[in-house]
Amino acid sequence: MEYREFFWVSDPQTRHSSNIAARPRVAIVICDSHEPGGWKAVYVSATASEATGTDLERGIELYNRRSVDRGLREWTPDDVRAPAKHRLFRATPFEHFVLSPHDERIPVTL
Repeated sequence: MEYREFFWVSDPQTRHSSNIAARPRVAIVICDSHEPGGWKAVYVSATASEATGTDLERGIELYNRRSVDRGLREWTPDDVRAPAKHRLFRATPFEHFVLSPHDERIPVTL
């Protein structure tokens, strides 16, 4: 499975959304705390922004696949456009890595 984009819905007035508007470089950590022997994680460096235009249309469709599969509600483009309370955000990774036992970055392909 390839992870070329990450989508999420958030209030644009929250601190993390404001931070993205000011500084679009973000870090994402995906952890599996159920892994025997401790935590396993993939670290992702990405560029994030609010999804607009055709990116919003495509992004909300992708977001809904996971949302509906998990029994959550389906979102529409109007649910994430002004004046609605939420917006759709997208992060595009430029680096994926895991950490070695010595805190060295080991690049990975997802």
